[in-house]
Amino acid sequence: MLESYIWVIIGMAVVTFIPRMLPLVAFQMDTIPPFVRGVLKNVPYAILGALIFPGIITFNENSWLGIIGAITAFIAAYLGASLIIIVLVSILSLSLIGFVLI
Repeated sequence: MLESYIWVIIGMAVVTFIPRMLPLVAFQMDTIPPFVRGVLKNVPYAILGALIFPGIITFNENSWLGIIGAITAFIAAYLGASLIIIVLVSILSLSLIGFVLI
């Protein structure tokens, strides 16, 4: 059993290592073009959005609650609030709506 865990860990390490090293080996250049740098800089935000969006829609039986929470979080983020304030504003707005609806 322990041996199978070790092989799983080794396999995960290889699978993680290959996508990180493949671009370095394939391109072999000192500088990355500005367009590619801009695309790579935005990949984490795109992935985060893809992970969060389904949770917004399936938050509750009423998907409008998730949408309202997301809108209040977007507004707070646009106004430049810190991450903890964004989360608190979203929770507060959903709590107030929950008290009004229930």
